[in-house]
Parts: sequence; structure tokens; C-alpha cells
Amino acid sequence: MLTTLCVSSYEKGHDFMKEAKAQGCRVLLLTSKSLENADWPRESIDEIFYIPDKNKDWNMKDVIYGVSYLARTEQIDRIVALDDFDVERAAALREHLRVGGMGDTTARYFRDKLAMRMRAREMNIPVPDFVHVLNYQKIRDFISKVPFPYMVKPRM
Repeated sequence: MLTTLCVSSYEKGHDFMKEAKAQGCRVLLLTSKSLENADWPRESIDEIFYIPDKNKDWNMKDVIYGVSYLARTEQIDRIVALDDFDVERAAALREHLRVGGMGDTTARYFRDKLAMRMRAREMNIPVPDFVHVLNYQKIRDFISKVPFPYMVKPRM
């Protein structure tokens, strides 16, 4: 039986957890303490672990320690992010526990807009001109050759 650790800082992923359970998986949920009373599909979840949070923000050092402690007695076969905001958390846990799947570097392509554009360009996928907003000279060079308007996007 595969054990799947579902990571969700928002109340999402109900259908996934129900299907994982229906397919015979042991389903563990790691979620925010603020979601303790959420309407989770508890009939499909074997155990729920709550992480203290402030506006869905988790202390990842504590998360890694806690899940590592859990892994002493639970064989965790898969770690699944149930929301976009949890992709990096799940990747960090996979890296630390050496569980297969997308790691930190690959996860950045999903959340970090600069990494996403750079990777797309490396793969010869057309992307608009862009510059990493960090080095003043590179920004000046970009502005001198690319006409207005510009759009500045947060990286994550």
C-alpha cells in the first residue's frame, strides 16, 4: 500500500484525496492549523497533521523536522501538493526525505516567473523580451532596446 502525504495550506484537493483512497493508498494530510475545522473529506484521510500558521505561512524548518519525525514510523511514498502555493513546500519535503518527484529546482519553474521564462526560452519556446530586475546596467540595456510599455511582475 502506498502512503501519500498530501500538503495543503488551503482547503483544496478533496477529489484527489478521495481518489487516492479509492485506489488503495494510505492518505495523510499535512495542513494549516487554521484549517482544523475545514470540511475535509475525513472519510478518505487516514491521519491529519496540523502545522501552526500565520495567514497560511508555515515555518518550513519546523515542517521538515515534524515530517522527518513522522517518517521514522511512516513510510512516505509520495508527497503531493494540493495547491499551487504548496508546490515549493512539497518539493522541499521531497528533497529532504529523498522521496521521488519534483524537487526544489524544478518546482521553481512553476512558481518563479523569472525561472519560468528563462526555462521556456532555453527550450526555444517563444517568450516576450524580459530582463531580470536586479542589475541596473542590464535594466538600462533592456530599456534602450525594448520600447514601452513594460510590465513588472513579482517573481513568486
